[in-house]
Amino acid sequence: MDIKVKRVYEPYDKTDGVRILVDRLWPRGIKKEDAHIDKWFKEIAPSNDLRKWYNHDPEKFEAFNKKYHAEIDGTMALDEIVDYIKAHKTVTLVFSSKELNLNNAVVLKNIIDDRVV
Repeated sequence: MDIKVKRVYEPYDKTDGVRILVDRLWPRGIKKEDAHIDKWFKEIAPSNDLRKWYNHDPEKFEAFNKKYHAEIDGTMALDEIVDYIKAHKTVTLVFSSKELNLNNAVVLKNIIDDRVV
């Protein structure tokens, strides 16, 4: 199983496999037909309160990571996305943040990696 993380604004590639949008809001400036999104799991995204609190502040990333873990741990949304990913060979978690390494998709990938092993 291959799980990747990619910004939605990067060009689509056939090697992306199944593309899953993991943001609560649709990315600005992207038409649905151009996004190549196979599934949108908005329920797995951080809550609006958590997203606004974090505000992509690198100094808050560790705390965001813990809070996001706590927020989705044991939820039906997490079980659903894990089951969906298990049914596919290659999956790309797609996000819109400008921050490539400190975002919810990176945290989510780590959580899923621990469950899919």
